[in-house]
Amino acid sequence: MTTLTRPATSRIAPAHEAPRPERFAGTGMLLRLFLRLDRLRIAIWAAAFFLLVWASVLSLDATYSSPESLQARAALLNNPAAIMMTGPAFALDNYTFGAMIANELALWVFLPAAIMSVLLVVRHTRKDEEEGRLELLRTLPIGRFAPPTAAVITVALANLAVGLAVSAGLLVGGMEADSSLAMGAATALTGLVFGAVAAVAAQISEHSSTVTGMSLGVLAVAFIVRGFGDVIDNQGSWLSWLSPFAWGQQTRLFVDLRWWPLAVSAGAALVLLVIAMLLAHRRDLGAGLRAPRPGPASASARLLSPAGLAHRLVSGMFLGWAIGLFLFAVAFGTLASELEDMLVATPEVGEWIPIDLDNVTRSFAAVILSLFAIGPAALMVAGVLRLRGEEQAGRLDGVLVSGSSRTGVLAGWLAVVVIETALVLVLLGLGVGLGLAVATEDAGWIGELTLAALVYLPAVYLIGALAVGLYGLAPRVAGLAWLLVIWVSIAVYLGGLLDLPEWAMNTSPLTHTPLVPDADPEAPPLLIMSGLAVVVVVVGFLGLRRRDIGNR
Repeated sequence: MTTLTRPATSRIAPAHEAPRPERFAGTGMLLRLFLRLDRLRIAIWAAAFFLLVWASVLSLDATYSSPESLQARAALLNNPAAIMMTGPAFALDNYTFGAMIANELALWVFLPAAIMSVLLVVRHTRKDEEEGRLELLRTLPIGRFAPPTAAVITVALANLAVGLAVSAGLLVGGMEADSSLAMGAATALTGLVFGAVAAVAAQISEHSSTVTGMSLGVLAVAFIVRGFGDVIDNQGSWLSWLSPFAWGQQTRLFVDLRWWPLAVSAGAALVLLVIAMLLAHRRDLGAGLRAPRPGPASASARLLSPAGLAHRLVSGMFLGWAIGLFLFAVAFGTLASELEDMLVATPEVGEWIPIDLDNVTRSFAAVILSLFAIGPAALMVAGVLRLRGEEQAGRLDGVLVSGSSRTGVLAGWLAVVVIETALVLVLLGLGVGLGLAVATEDAGWIGELTLAALVYLPAVYLIGALAVGLYGLAPRVAGLAWLLVIWVSIAVYLGGLLDLPEWAMNTSPLTHTPLVPDADPEAPPLLIMSGLAVVVVVVGFLGLRRRDIGNR
């Protein structure tokens, strides 16, 4: 009898039993992809931090070159508004140059690092998921935790680059090595903490805009909590320690360096990242832990028009930034009563900021308005380019097939952006006026500065018009409109200090705006800028009519 033996074969699992890849499988591949996508973005951020820190050290060193000028500067930190905008005030009795860097510059280095981290995390987690790219990647042998892990490592490397750039800027500027390295580490860890906050928020909501808003909201609360905590005690109170910004500042850079507060930042980032991983395991791809609220049964009639849609999509951004800019305007305005003594002790300030010692308050108000006018200009550019984002996502096609024309969509969208930009400018003037009214006990400043802010409308509209023109003609390079915003910022903040040539300064629209209320408004430059803005916008409309929609 012959026994038939069944040949040994490997068991093929049915589809539902197919072995799943390891949870972190493919992390290296995704990391390389994310770094390739962000290599230019990270390089620009790092270069910007280096230039910001280096230029700040050089400018402050040139301006506050004597012990007397430093002590005059220290007197400003007795003002609660100044502490809210900077941080704890260390070594005020013997104010050194290093103490000034730590007290007044550190926060404004930590803040953009935090914003950068939030944007990068959202870009590589919730936004990729929302737009379907992550679902496509998951068809490859990639583990469930690979995408968030690769995103976090990408952000960590970006923060490392930024931290090294900050340290390099300080060292090149001649600052002490230990504290320079500590400030770089504090910048990187503060950014990583808020990146971890965004990683947690990305598990909660299924919309990237909501995640960004939640993360930046936490950032704003942290900023305010630290501010109130430092006002309670200018060395930092218990309330200050509830804010991640305080952990970096409490290293007491260039004063009495201590490294241990950075361990708090590292520990908080690690805990938040673990929480994000655990939450990611509890939800489905594309979903959030918080179920979205059902929309109304019928849409508002306003959403049937391009203007109504624009109002719905951009007004939240304008409102949030308007509130922040208003509060800063009020805070800066309250400093007016304390400037005169500092300017007398530090006449070098007048070489790069046009302050008239014969009328310090009025001159200061004009300078503050010119500095803050960059905010509405940036908002207008962001508002215009949001339409480009809607086009790239394919949502603009749906608006056009509903019967709206291209020019009608752009006209309605631009009308909303123009009106809301004007309202933000008015709010800024009101804020500076309120601050001056509190400082000088003269309520007349409120109305005067509210009207004075409108003088900046032509310059702001001209900057925004460039974004319209680029969007209509060449949408692929529409983002170059941000270069004008950056250049205008450099010209306003550092033009005098860097002794930029006149022709270079004249390329900034704000240079041609009279410094009201210190100077009389002049109609010719305002009319010319308004005319140029109209021409560039018309070019943008004509370009939009001729090109393909969705052209990347």
